Amino acid sequence: LEDYAFRYVPRSFRRWSALSVGGTALGSIAFLADFSIGARIGLEHGTANAMLGILLASVIIFAVGFPVAYYAARYNLDLDLVARGSGFGYYGSIITTVVFAGFTCIFFALEGAIMAQGLAVAVGIPLPLGYVISTVVVIPIVIYGMRALERLQFWTTPLWLALALLPLIWIVGTQPESVVEFVEFTGLSDGEVSFSAIVASAAVCFALTPQLAEQIDYIRVMPPRTARNSRSWWVSFVFSGPGWVVFSGTKQLIGLFLAVYLVTKVDPMIGDRAVEPVAQFLGMYESLVPDWLP
Repeated sequence: LEDYAFRYVPRSFRRWSALSVGGTALGSIAFLADFSIGARIGLEHGTANAMLGILLASVIIFAVGFPVAYYAARYNLDLDLVARGSGFGYYGSIITTVVFAGFTCIFFALEGAIMAQGLAVAVGIPLPLGYVISTVVVIPIVIYGMRALERLQFWTTPLWLALALLPLIWIVGTQPESVVEFVEFTGLSDGEVSFSAIVASAAVCFALTPQLAEQIDYIRVMPPRTARNSRSWWVSFVFSGPGWVVFSGTKQLIGLFLAVYLVTKVDPMIGDRAVEPVAQFLGMYESLVPDWLP
């Protein structure tokens, strides 16, 4: 049960390969809030401004997060110890931990709400009960730490990717006009690229910056970098450490695309529900089902 929280991770515990750690860390990027964030800023500011805002935020988050993530992975330290050793001191590390804990609680509530919506749509479970299920189901995984997470991500990440990407690829391939409508979508803006709209979009994306702390919780168990594993070590570190924002930004763009698809193709009267990930995926899957099926 020990995963060395807030401590140095000893070599005896770091028995996973760099690729295994990287894959497990990337599995944590499967959260659905990204789809909602991308949809919200896109419907407000239009596709062009939203894309530039997402790009701006992603570049800055990557640049800021790279050195922090590197020292965590290189020296196998938790964010608390990285902050303490970076000049923030003992009290500064406490503040850093509190900020991350607050982010985790808020994010857990958001993801739990999304999961509860999915359970309500899929099997008719009432939302309050769905909240309880979404909360309780993660407890065994948390108790067993990295061991359970590595196994869980190994089996579920490919399934998640298939269910999320294959329908999207089908829509793009069979309805190419949806891509044109996505690119030309102006939202509530006047259709012009605006610096203020770009910055406003980026500001929303910056709220995800503390996600780096969660990535550090994974990559701190990276094996020692050697001449033999140097390439896999760097690839795993870059993509699962600071590079998490690349996948996060991609998901935000997909969320925006799905929201525009719902508004323009599925239900023009859908309104604010277009930003809900459950509604986005439900609309995407319904578009795949032939009309003659019940």
